[in-house]
Amino acid sequence: MAGKILTIEEAGKVSKQERVKGKKIILVGGCFDILHKGHVLFLEKASREGDVLFLLLESDENIKKRKGENRPINSATKRASILSALPYVHYIIQLRGVTKNEEYDKLIVQIKPDIIAITKGDGQIKKRKEQCRMVGAKLKIVIDRIATPSTTDLIEFIK
Repeated sequence: MAGKILTIEEAGKVSKQERVKGKKIILVGGCFDILHKGHVLFLEKASREGDVLFLLLESDENIKKRKGENRPINSATKRASILSALPYVHYIIQLRGVTKNEEYDKLIVQIKPDIIAITKGDGQIKKRKEQCRMVGAKLKIVIDRIATPSTTDLIEFIK
């Protein structure tokens, strides 16, 4: 499982190796703080769009900024470990230190995915379209939002 977890520096190199083998690369991203049914279905359906699924995993610092002081519940290391157990997630890139759009864009260019997969209603759809144009990828909505509790809903329920 540890071989699935890549540094930012390794991601471009591994992606290039996969492309040389003729593999179609899918890219997804997110927090995946408390893994739930919606996450699992999204990742499974995204993986069907190609051969190799790369997952950009948000840093603890970014999650804290976006979702509040008490988040994430699980550290990036724990989240990466859990996600690496899923057979349809091939590589996980922990986004330590990536905070600016330019840094995300640079990483997208390095990975050069064929498909960027998102959930319907993704708040970053405009940015994802721009990233697709940058690398000649297709944007693919692979799933509607699932009517299961979100991570935030689960946390509130537990409280």
